[in-house]
Amino acid sequence: MSRPDGTAADLPAGLDAPVFAEPWQAEAFAMTVALHDKGLFSWSEWADALSAEVKKPGAAADGHDYYEHWLAALEGLLTSKGLAVKSDVDAMAQAWERAAHATPHGKPILLENDPGPTR
Repeated sequence: MSRPDGTAADLPAGLDAPVFAEPWQAEAFAMTVALHDKGLFSWSEWADALSAEVKKPGAAADGHDYYEHWLAALEGLLTSKGLAVKSDVDAMAQAWERAAHATPHGKPILLENDPGPTR
């Protein structure tokens, strides 16, 4: 940002920091907006779901777990509306977790890297 005289303006602290700390946070945000845009839930339903998650005991005072609450709110809202089955969401999350552990460092995590559940 620059001033009218061309010199650099000081930005408020944290303004130059990335909005999302991890790519999955941006994806969760984008999914929420896209699902709302498709009319699957109202913005007030979304706000109520997110608010309920953020107010649960154990939320980090510094907000570092905000997008974990965001994701839980989205999963809960989709489940409550019958758009997703919790066991299916949980199974998919576990598959991605296994894929992440099976993917070499520095390589993209792909679901096809999931070696499958171990018994």
